[in-house]
Amino acid sequence: MPEPGPSPRQSSLPAAAVHFGTHGHGRGIEAFGGGRPALPSAPAPSARPLPSAPAPFSAPTLPPLPVPAEVAVPTTVPVAAPEPTPALRRILRGPSGLGTAGLYPTRGEEASASSESAPAGHPIPGLLHHPVPEPDPVRVEEVGRRIKAWAVDEVELFPADWEDQFDGFSLGRYMVACHPDAPTVDHVMIATRLMAAENALDDCYCEDHGGSPVGLGGRLLLAHTALDPLHTTPEYQPAWAESLHCDAPRRGYRSAMEYFVREASPSQADRYRHDMARLHLGYLAEAAWAQTDYVPEVWEYLAMRQFNNFRPCPTITDTVGGYELPADLHAQPALQRVIALAGNATTIVNDLYSYTKELAAPGLHLNLPVVIAERENLSARDAYLKAVEVHNDLMHSFEGAAADLAAQLPDPSLLRFLRGVAAWVDGNHYWHQTNTYRYSLPDFW
Repeated sequence: MPEPGPSPRQSSLPAAAVHFGTHGHGRGIEAFGGGRPALPSAPAPSARPLPSAPAPFSAPTLPPLPVPAEVAVPTTVPVAAPEPTPALRRILRGPSGLGTAGLYPTRGEEASASSESAPAGHPIPGLLHHPVPEPDPVRVEEVGRRIKAWAVDEVELFPADWEDQFDGFSLGRYMVACHPDAPTVDHVMIATRLMAAENALDDCYCEDHGGSPVGLGGRLLLAHTALDPLHTTPEYQPAWAESLHCDAPRRGYRSAMEYFVREASPSQADRYRHDMARLHLGYLAEAAWAQTDYVPEVWEYLAMRQFNNFRPCPTITDTVGGYELPADLHAQPALQRVIALAGNATTIVNDLYSYTKELAAPGLHLNLPVVIAERENLSARDAYLKAVEVHNDLMHSFEGAAADLAAQLPDPSLLRFLRGVAAWVDGNHYWHQTNTYRYSLPDFW
């Protein structure tokens, strides 16, 4: 399969975008969250019905994208799913013509027919999501083989007694589902190594395997230098370089970042470093609350989750796709809002699917249902169902903001990037729903 050509490094920002969000169509950046397209979802429990959505959002048809026709994505059948809204369908509509039919298989109407069975697991009733086809099993197997070889042989990411947990995480299935337009397995591996390394850090520094809020700031700072290297004097450089091999999180970060920067432009690499700093800041806020036994207000928790979330994953969708979204387009406040909403919605998906797993762990583990129950004096069931509503509101805002941005600034690389972020959102839900090794739903229905 041919590798994609080099990405353009110059800006492709249209001249009209100089005044974007100030004059255009009489609408400012604040208008980008207003639309809430009507997406049907499964009926919610009678005790707390989900709110109905207003009339569908309208956006013009987008032009075809200049993407490689050689990208191979297997044809499979989607599970039964709600129809996407017209606005989101317009965003996600891919190129047409010979060789392009399978490029965007992550939506119900785009996927062709030949799958054997529905995915494992059950989606959360009433949760707004878009089912995806089963990812290519050949690519899944190859990514799974390569990521385990990297984790075991290259960086010693986990001890032998963690092997079952590593296998149960199903990283290959996760990343192939989230990046359906990755040109090659090598491109999928860029995201897979970064995901594996970040999860190792979370486990070892914060969570299940010896993590603690005590001293977390120092550990995170030193690990972050594996992503954002220290520039110091010759006397102290060797000690820092040696420290990058001293524990699994730093070994993983260092190696995954080395692979990443080989494919990423300097701008893409700096973007990722910035988003990882956001993530680490979120870790520190949660750790501070744990040390003081503080249960945040719901809005405070959501603020923390905007930082401690999946944002670094969809923000590299262009690198994994083999192209580059120019930095000036990525920096547009409207796109930053779309990316933030995508990260927020996907992270609440994690809160909801991991709810029973976290309740079974020792101590109080903050997640959105727990915080809502505590702060709004609701039963566990009603708090969980309200958290589903919060997720759905975030999804409506994400889809409306993406449709609005695509309509106002239809740059081809931006449209492809929006499709990539939407595919990541869908793939993330797919992985949570189907990972029955890790997750099970509460008995609230």
